[in-house]
Amino acid sequence: HVQLVESGGGSVQAGGSLRLSCGASEYALSRFCMAWFRQVPGKEREGVASISCLGTPYYADSVKGRFTISRDNAKNTLYLQMNSLKPEDTAVYYCAGDRGASWPRRFGYWGQGTQVTVS
Repeated sequence: HVQLVESGGGSVQAGGSLRLSCGASEYALSRFCMAWFRQVPGKEREGVASISCLGTPYYADSVKGRFTISRDNAKNTLYLQMNSLKPEDTAVYYCAGDRGASWPRRFGYWGQGTQVTVS
């Protein structure tokens, strides 16, 4: 069973930066398609960025040029660098992963979520 754990959320002022991390302690994620999603109460979960799901990383239009998804397979960790944050980026952010390369798609493994608040 794959358990994903996010960290790095918090509160930041508009224009600031945060870096989210997602790790799996007992399973190698190197061959997984990985992604970050976010959700605001009352709205559908939104795919923010993905890596190793298509030929190139995917970014939602709302975050292009501001967010960067990356992975360090040696550390078994997925990252989301978020710069120039806006109040509308406020959400709970989730990492997700699964075998196979495709996008959009369903994911079988999810983290517990980390809150990002931009004021």
